[in-house]
Amino acid sequence: MFRRREPVPFAFVAEADRFRSNVTPPPRRRASAGQIAGRWLMGLTIVAALVGALLIGMPALSLDHATTKTQQPVASDGR
Repeated sequence: MFRRREPVPFAFVAEADRFRSNVTPPPRRRASAGQIAGRWLMGLTIVAALVGALLIGMPALSLDHATTKTQQPVASDGR
């Protein structure tokens, strides 16, 4: 179930998984107004596309009980 670790010739390689850096990453850059506007525009476009697809597809999903009637074969009309 548990495997033994193989011996490693360098101690720093064996301890690499426990290593914690004391160097902090640089602060993130703030998004510009153009980038924020682009993200909003992309989000609105995706939402509008989903709503449009739903509105266009709704007639195909609805059941129209007035037009659904039992269909008779045409050959039985003359009898």
